Amino acid sequence: MSKEKLEKLIVYTDGGSRGNPGPAGIGVVICDAGERMIKEYGEKIGTKTNNEAEYEAVIFALKKIKALFGKEKTKKMEVEMRMDSEFVASQLNGKYKIEEERMFPLFIAVWNLKMDFAKVTFSHVRRENNRAADRLVNAALDSDQGRLWQ
Repeated sequence: MSKEKLEKLIVYTDGGSRGNPGPAGIGVVICDAGERMIKEYGEKIGTKTNNEAEYEAVIFALKKIKALFGKEKTKKMEVEMRMDSEFVASQLNGKYKIEEERMFPLFIAVWNLKMDFAKVTFSHVRRENNRAADRLVNAALDSDQGRLWQ
């Protein structure tokens, strides 16, 4: 690989459900390397568990980045995914086994999407450091139309 510096994005994701399972939503905040917001999204995603919603937020974020920047640019991009779900971050980093069968397709979807990027990392952040994504989840769940774009 060339010595070309990778463009870096920092992405905050959150997923949540009211009830487990219950009405669920995702929140995604895409930032540049200096943590200046580029885009944010909040959306209802139907009835899911908390963990399913966390995975869906990661999947949505990776797909949205690919749509925003294009496949050629994402191949030279480093994406740091930050989430407040220590459990999902640990599964995506291979530290925890995935034992629930319904989680397999979500894990595989993330794994396949990672192939479109130079590098994707997953890190756990404290809930107070993920407030923007959390706010988007709750706003989507509270909204009538279920989708928020800014």
